Amino acid sequence: MVSFLKQGVIIFAVIATFVNTDIDVDCGKDYVTVKWRVHPDLVSNAARLFLGNCLPSQFIVLPTGGEAIFIYSLNDCKFKRLLTGNRVIYTNQLTYRPYGKPEPAVFTYQIKCVYNGSEELDPRFLQSAYGSVKGNGELVFHMGLLNENLTAMARTNVILRGSFIPIWAAVEQGDHQPLLLLMDECVAALTAELQPETQVYPIITNHGCLVDGKAERSKFLSRYHSSAIVLYLNSFKFDMGQEVYIHCNLVAWDPEELNESRKACHYVEENEQWELLDDVLQSSLCNCCDSKCSSRLKRGVPSEPQGLVQNSVIGPLIIVEN
Repeated sequence: MVSFLKQGVIIFAVIATFVNTDIDVDCGKDYVTVKWRVHPDLVSNAARLFLGNCLPSQFIVLPTGGEAIFIYSLNDCKFKRLLTGNRVIYTNQLTYRPYGKPEPAVFTYQIKCVYNGSEELDPRFLQSAYGSVKGNGELVFHMGLLNENLTAMARTNVILRGSFIPIWAAVEQGDHQPLLLLMDECVAALTAELQPETQVYPIITNHGCLVDGKAERSKFLSRYHSSAIVLYLNSFKFDMGQEVYIHCNLVAWDPEELNESRKACHYVEENEQWELLDDVLQSSLCNCCDSKCSSRLKRGVPSEPQGLVQNSVIGPLIIVEN
């Protein structure tokens, strides 16, 4: 156990009382209620109890100690969302921080809410064969341009300069286990076919690192389903009037076997760090994005490299002045 020195006194006895701490978690439809009964010694320090970055909604003093009550939306308190197949998983942590950051929390407790997805997670355009490429086995891949509302396939290939280009990709997986769709590599080019001499603009490199996000604010949008991904690409980089093609390698992968060579990472400017799209708690997998990520693969999908599609392409896209 880590000891903390404050005013010459080693404080650790209070921490030990958390081992049998009474915590109740009630996962509502779109919110969570957490009741955390704490030791009497902590009643005067209730402002150091957190759910994510949220303070208790209410604190009740009891004869036997105190009860911190957290009632928050799953969109608050920095809840992390993970999608696996049709399951939606929200995770967070209860923490006790007697000292301010950067000192670590002396107690943490994992909060987890699991929900079954619904058909509302699957927009109608998931069934579209637009830009489909048949992969190995029963996997069928789709890639296309969405409209600005992200509700259907775009009706035009004309993009206003300064707007974002929503590029959607998905995989129909048949009888396979639930798979996670990843963009392993994406580049922009002025031709529909890539040749060795073709000049390209790198968008995603290094096995899933959205390098364009550091300079141009491009990002991955939150997933509505593990079998689909949306790349939100800034159009500022492209010259007006040119025909632009987006080439991507798509990979269907076991969501439980993410590693440096199978991941989706984007740069979050406000945090000044790389984050893993599908589980922020595993963002250490993105640490290699500024250097070189390992190409060593774990065996995730049967008959590897099941699901790899080379040079999936959409275009031409035409950038025009607003």
